[in-house]
Amino acid sequence: MLMRVQLIVATLVLGVSCLQWPDAPPPPKQLADTFDLQKIHAIGAAITEARAEKRLPGGVLWLERNGVHFTEAHGHAQLQPIHILAQPDTIYDAASLTKVVATTPAILLLHQRGQLSIEDPVKKHIPEFTGDGREAVTVRHLLTHTSGLRPDISVNGWNGHAECIAKCVAEKLRTTPGTTFKYSDINFQLLDEILRRVTRQRIDVFCEKEIFGPLKMTDTGYNPPAAKHSRVAPTTVTDGQALRGIVHDPRARKTAGVAGHAGLFTTAPDLAKYARCLLNGGAPIFTPEIVKLMTTVQTPSAMPSKRGLGWDIDTGYSSPSGEKDGTRFPPGSFGHTGFTGPSIWIDPHSKSFIIFLCNRVHPTEKGPSVIPLRRKIGSLAAEAVKGVDFKNPPK
Repeated sequence: MLMRVQLIVATLVLGVSCLQWPDAPPPPKQLADTFDLQKIHAIGAAITEARAEKRLPGGVLWLERNGVHFTEAHGHAQLQPIHILAQPDTIYDAASLTKVVATTPAILLLHQRGQLSIEDPVKKHIPEFTGDGREAVTVRHLLTHTSGLRPDISVNGWNGHAECIAKCVAEKLRTTPGTTFKYSDINFQLLDEILRRVTRQRIDVFCEKEIFGPLKMTDTGYNPPAAKHSRVAPTTVTDGQALRGIVHDPRARKTAGVAGHAGLFTTAPDLAKYARCLLNGGAPIFTPEIVKLMTTVQTPSAMPSKRGLGWDIDTGYSSPSGEKDGTRFPPGSFGHTGFTGPSIWIDPHSKSFIIFLCNRVHPTEKGPSVIPLRRKIGSLAAEAVKGVDFKNPPK
């Protein structure tokens, strides 16, 4: 058994030394002191198994605690028309991670600056959003998915951002605002419009200047330039052509790839910079108070589903926090997932986070779900963090 453990450690250390690290890799002893390397090996085995089950072609893992990180690329970024291996800096379609990496921080930055309040009624910024109870919907309701709006507008009968917003504004409420959690892209399409009207800038321009630039997230943004397309993992293949550098979400495609609910592309190293910002109190962008507001429960106490502002905390979407009957990241942790496969989960208690980027919709959307893999990665990541009892966290 001892020999087997030593072999696993040696293999992992060798693998780490061969990676193209975006940041300087930690010394092997520091890595082994921070993480249980057998658990990291088990994460790799789980990804390999999921690839064999055709749940995904590959992906990029990033596990970090207190600035010590392990990252590894698995499998392929592309399977059709040719095989291309995933790399640590492969750029992925972030899908709904857009909501918490672009739209949420942008809106909260405006709140921090006093340019709007999360308690503002939506009609203050979009005056046509009135009638049939719409006046009661606030920015907070949009951010927490408690507005009463349904999940999506139809993909038919409109084209372009202005027509998209007109459809969103015309949507009727399904429930009374503030009473029911219903995850909805419409909420974040409306937040995108609020940001445009308050700042007179598109969300891609605002986020590049105010968020991605200051954090040096150089590979994060909307509509990646052609010069980076060779590093972009493609999504669905249609008529022999894969979407590469073009957003997978059909509604975001109809708004030229720029939207509040989807459209962002990013890498694991860039997401790690954003996660560190939140764990370190928000500098250089946010105050600690704003970070706390974003990442703690903001839904009514009686509501079973727990959400922060934008961020997921404890709902049916919380698969990256770990397996329900296994080790899980504790209450107080938060994260998000995306339709194309990516996920992030952040735990302030242990100062750790787990990122897994993949393109599970390549070459087709019809493969088995990636959710079981997310849960397994979450549990193994929590178990990998040494010196923390996630089953009995402090209250």
